[in-house]
Amino acid sequence: MQILGIETSCDETAAAIVVDGVRVRSNIVASQTELHRAHGGVVPELAARQHIRAIVPVIETALADAGIDRAGIDAVAMTAGPGLAGSLLVGVNVAKTMAWALDRPLISVNHLEAHIYANWLGLPGEEPPPPPRFPLVCLLVSGGHTELIAMTGHGLYRHLGRTLDDAAGEAFDKGARLLGLGYPGGPAIQRAASGGDPERFALPRAWLGESYDFSFSGLKTALLRLSEPYRLPASPEEPFQGSPSGPFREHRPVQLVGDAPVADLAASFQAAIVEPLVVKTVRAAEAFGARTILLAGGVAANRALRDALTAAAAATLGDTPVRFPPLVYCTDNAAMVAGAAHWALRRGDQAGWEADVVPRLALV
Repeated sequence: MQILGIETSCDETAAAIVVDGVRVRSNIVASQTELHRAHGGVVPELAARQHIRAIVPVIETALADAGIDRAGIDAVAMTAGPGLAGSLLVGVNVAKTMAWALDRPLISVNHLEAHIYANWLGLPGEEPPPPPRFPLVCLLVSGGHTELIAMTGHGLYRHLGRTLDDAAGEAFDKGARLLGLGYPGGPAIQRAASGGDPERFALPRAWLGESYDFSFSGLKTALLRLSEPYRLPASPEEPFQGSPSGPFREHRPVQLVGDAPVADLAASFQAAIVEPLVVKTVRAAEAFGARTILLAGGVAANRALRDALTAAAAATLGDTPVRFPPLVYCTDNAAMVAGAAHWALRRGDQAGWEADVVPRLALV
C-alpha cells in the first residue's frame, strides 16, 4: 500500500510516499528556517502563508520522485495536530481534497505518533530496519514536546511523564538565544558545546523526586544569570516600520563579550538537559521491562543525547537496544506521517470528511 503523507504542523512543508509503513519511496521537505531566522523563532502567520505557496509543488515533487502519479496513491494521510492551527489547516484541507477527488481513504495522524513511527522507516533505496520489539519505552523530545511514553503494541500507549514547562527543544532554542548562537538553537548549542567543558558550570537538574516528569525553566534561568556578566548592552531599537502584510519586528540577537566562555556555557547547558532525559528514560525502561528504547523528535538528532542514552542503557540494562531514526527523520517530515498512517489504517482508523485540526492534540 502506497500512502501519501502530508506534514504542515509547524514550519516545514513536507510530502512523502511510503510503502507498507516502512519503505520510503520519496520524502520532500521545504524548510522555512531562513524565513523565520530573522525573527528568532517561528512566526505562525508567516508559516501558514508559506505552506500555501509550497504545498502543491512539494506534493508534485514527492510523486515524481516516487515514480507514480496521483492514481498510484492508495491512501492520503495528514497531520491533524498538535501544531500551529494555521499551518495545520493547509495540510489538512489539501489532504481532504486529494482523498475526495481520488476516492481514497483519508487518515488523520497525530504528529507525536508520527515521530515515534519514524523509527520503523528505512532510507529511500535501503532495506528498512528490523521493527522495534514491544513492550518499549520512547523518549519523544522536540521543540514543542518532551514526553516519556510506554508502548505495548501498535497504537497502544501509556503516558509516563512530560515536561512541566519548557520542552527540551524549546530550552535549547532559548539557551542559544541567551548565548547569541542564533536559530535554530539545538544545532547551534551542539556546535558550540563540541569544544567546551560540560563540568565547568554547575547548572541545576530538576529531578522531581521519583516522577518521570521533566522541567527546564529553572535551567534556562540559571543560564541567563551565568551569561549576564558577559552580555554587551543592547543597542537602542530603531523605529519599527510595519506594514499591513507583515508587521513582524526582526529579532535582534544577543551579543557577548569576546572572552565569554561560550563553549563551556553551551556544553554545561547541554549536559544539564541531557542528563535528566537519559536517567529517567533508562529508569522507566527498567521499571516497565522494555525490550527496546526509542528516541524520537527533533532533539533526537542531538549527538550528546544519543551517545549518553546508548551508554547508560548498555550499563544498566545490558542488551536492551536503543533505537533512533536517521537524522532526516528526526525533524518534521512527511515520511513519518505516511508511516504512522499505515498502522492506523490497519487498525481501522480512517478519518471522515468532517476531520479538522486539533492544535493541542494529545497522544494519550
